[in-house]
Amino acid sequence: MTLRVLGVDPGLTRCGIGVVDVEKNRRATMVAFGVVGTSPDESLDQRLLVIATSIDDWLDKYQPHVLAVERVFSQLNVSTVMGVAQASGVVIAAAARRGIPVALHTPSEVKAAVTGSGTSNKDAVTKLVTKILRLDAPPRPADAADALALAITHAWRAGSGAAVATTGPGSQSLTPAQRAWADAEAKARRAR
Repeated sequence: MTLRVLGVDPGLTRCGIGVVDVEKNRRATMVAFGVVGTSPDESLDQRLLVIATSIDDWLDKYQPHVLAVERVFSQLNVSTVMGVAQASGVVIAAAARRGIPVALHTPSEVKAAVTGSGTSNKDAVTKLVTKILRLDAPPRPADAADALALAITHAWRAGSGAAVATTGPGSQSLTPAQRAWADAEAKARRAR
């Protein structure tokens, strides 16, 4: 069965959205990507309404099995964190209304899954997303690439366990990034 994941890189000004189909063998194919933009000149309620309406449209059109959203983390700019949290809430509520499960992933988790390093920069993530999805050109802007990376991360994580084994049968089919991510995840589980 192919898993369809809609990834969302939440933000008030730019909300990245990407849809990816991932097969059991972890081969990922890009379905669609885009960015929902709102102007800081608009009121907060109108900005959130634009995001809510857009995410509703994407959920209805692409009917994902699961939604992967970047987990809000503390930054120095509190107003930025608040905007990201508000946009995330609108997106999560839209999925909940449809009974679509939601998974949250940290930026470092996504970077590790896609590039093999949790400290990679945006350019590295975009480059690997382009390669993983076999695209002719990098998805732009970076918010869209990040949304696709979130979708890929979740699909690969959903295949955890035997499907993402780092040794034994099937481990040779993992990319170096998948192998590094699976090793990091296994190490984190042992540390608990």
